[in-house]
Amino acid sequence: MTDRFRPAARMAGIAPFHVMEVMGHAAAAAAAGHDVVHMEVGEPDFDTAEPIVEAGVRALRDGQTHYTLALGLPALREAIAGFYGSRHAIAVEPRQVVVTVGASGALQLALWALVGPGDEVLLTDPGYPCNRHFVLLAGGTPVTLPTGPESGWQPTAEQIEAALTPRTRAVLLASPANPTGAVISRGELTRIAALLRERGVALIADEIYHGLVYEADTCSALACDPQALVVNSFSKYFGMTGWRLGWLVVPDALLRPVEKLAQNLFIAPPTPAQFAALAAFEPDTLSLLDERRDAFRTRRDLLLPALRAMGFDIPVTPQGAFYIYAGCRQFADDSFDFSLRLLQQTGVATTPGLDFGSHTAHSHLRFAYTTSHERIAEAIARLQRALA
Repeated sequence: MTDRFRPAARMAGIAPFHVMEVMGHAAAAAAAGHDVVHMEVGEPDFDTAEPIVEAGVRALRDGQTHYTLALGLPALREAIAGFYGSRHAIAVEPRQVVVTVGASGALQLALWALVGPGDEVLLTDPGYPCNRHFVLLAGGTPVTLPTGPESGWQPTAEQIEAALTPRTRAVLLASPANPTGAVISRGELTRIAALLRERGVALIADEIYHGLVYEADTCSALACDPQALVVNSFSKYFGMTGWRLGWLVVPDALLRPVEKLAQNLFIAPPTPAQFAALAAFEPDTLSLLDERRDAFRTRRDLLLPALRAMGFDIPVTPQGAFYIYAGCRQFADDSFDFSLRLLQQTGVATTPGLDFGSHTAHSHLRFAYTTSHERIAEAIARLQRALA
């Protein structure tokens, strides 16, 4: 590579998505005529709900194709704020709601508004890999909090307290979490929020899988800390992945910095998607989305006992999202190699733990139950034959 095209030094810390290699092998297998059961993709298999689609089409036909304000369509900001009141009994002012280009846009705005060179951000391991990259790109230092089944795959207030330093700027928590489906209990979240308020550390809560919670007693971080920065998305529960829309709830002190960043980075969120999202909060749409949540729970209840019976180590039942983080040490020492072998031998595609950190990376696979009940049953049968 010539000096002219030498990548910036910051790129050295940006890791690839290893699941993309799995997906490449899966695509090649499918192209060769093999049947592949896709359990590697963290995307709901349901199409966007029809009322949302109709609202989007209507917006296009009505010429709603121009920029909105950088913080988003006022009517949508009001609808999101109202949703916190109706579903969570939390008072959120519309001015606090920033509509973003997906949850990724919300995470970038939150971290870049807060974090600078020398600042530390505490993150869980395993956890969503882009978060640590966003911290690095902001000039900060990601500090990992190793979690395991003994704490339900979530950090405790005591663990966070032990990891705090004078340089800690924020703690980023996800509940429900990717890849584990783990939920932080209301009591533990309350303790963590109180600790961070006392220490003057910001709480950033990734709640993009809210709405996809099955048994846990969970709550929005805003119920525990009204000054938390809360990230959410229209992708998971609302089933609008390709529309690229999310939101960020921001304390007043950060609203202007976030607005300036949004103006410079994104100009505005996609306009037709914003008009479509207004229909997501209609009662009939929410009823349909809750039915889909129940379908995900049924799929989990099919897949989880089957994986355990095969010998996968899953001591904690995932309570949200649509993932099972399964220990595979009894089958292989390298989850990435094991994932590729399973794909080759069974046609079942999974995600190796390497994408989610280093703490348990080589001993775990993530299974996404984002395919139909019938296809999950087929995957179970194939895995049983191969692992027997």
